[in-house]
Amino acid sequence: MAMAYKLIEAAQTRWRAVNAPQLVALVRAGAVFHKGKLLERPVDITPEPSPDTPVSEVA
Repeated sequence: MAMAYKLIEAAQTRWRAVNAPQLVALVRAGAVFHKGKLLERPVDITPEPSPDTPVSEVA
């Protein structure tokens, strides 16, 4: 029990405060945000290509 308490105490130091309480209901309902913007259709997120990763073409 003491170990669980210590783990929770350590985790609390890294938790962020909620700075937009009006959005908590959206997040709990499953809304998806990308770069701070609410996404209407989350499937529209396409990862940006990394400049270090070479692009391979399949012939």
